Amino acid sequence: MNILLWHVHGSWTTAFVQGPHTYLVPVTPDRGPDGRGRAETFTWPSSVREVTPAELAAAPVDLVVLQRPHEERLAAEWLGGRRPGRDVPAVYLEHNTPRGDVPDSRHPAADRPDLTLVHVTHFNRLFWDNGSTRTAVIEHGVVDPGHLYTGRLPRAAVVVNEPVRRRRYVGTDLLPGLSEAVPLDVFGMRTEGLAEELGLPADRCRSADLPQRQLHAAMAERRLYLHPVRWTSLGLSLLEAMHLGMPVVVLATTEAVEAVPAGTGVLSTRPEELARAARRYLADPEAAARDGARARQAALERYGLKRFLDDWERLITEVRS
Repeated sequence: MNILLWHVHGSWTTAFVQGPHTYLVPVTPDRGPDGRGRAETFTWPSSVREVTPAELAAAPVDLVVLQRPHEERLAAEWLGGRRPGRDVPAVYLEHNTPRGDVPDSRHPAADRPDLTLVHVTHFNRLFWDNGSTRTAVIEHGVVDPGHLYTGRLPRAAVVVNEPVRRRRYVGTDLLPGLSEAVPLDVFGMRTEGLAEELGLPADRCRSADLPQRQLHAAMAERRLYLHPVRWTSLGLSLLEAMHLGMPVVVLATTEAVEAVPAGTGVLSTRPEELARAARRYLADPEAAARDGARARQAALERYGLKRFLDDWERLITEVRS
């Protein structure tokens, strides 16, 4: 089966393309947002094929996975007039929490009898106004990086993209207070200058943009994973940290309350509780390792790759029937 999808979310796509199909990923000369092609920092199988808009016009496509509102128009143009949901089976995959007038935010794919709207968390489905569109939830799956945790560095790993621009959404405003409890190593896209922006000493807040193949090893050297995200969907970095065997200290918002069971770390809406937990893990490496081992087991059971791919296979069969 040939599945057309745009390279929008690298981590999610890395799991999705582990399935048994051929994945057609648009590529344009500038490799911009609508034509990134294959990932450069993630490992994708050979079943992921780059296709130009011109090649798509005659390409056999069995399913379109839409992820952004304008992709429906692009797909119709690039597929030679074949319309997603009408001429070609289609699903709309929503990665994000709603913005604007929550909980009255209306989804762009609301009231579409020709589409299935797939959410990555139950929280997202609950908070979006989906109208009459058929909905499904397929929770994240993660390619297991292995139990790499050593925790040898008495610091916390934080993974957020664009922390300066996104500020309150990703909890950047909480980092100064938390850095008083535990030194922070912030990984992600466009993290440069973060310590200066927050007025923090360099030893209390370091930042780096690492390729995926180096990120997991770097995270696993830190004593704990800190997830200060206030309002985004369930971060795959949190699930990856749990797979690595890291204890997690997590702001109890959105779907995190479902993802982090008891004994795997600490969940709280109170930053002072997160700071207290971080101090405890710094002082007790053995407790950190025990909680991290339980976190790994919980993540494998709920967010394992096989369950994720099986869920998608069932949905694809239903959509195409």
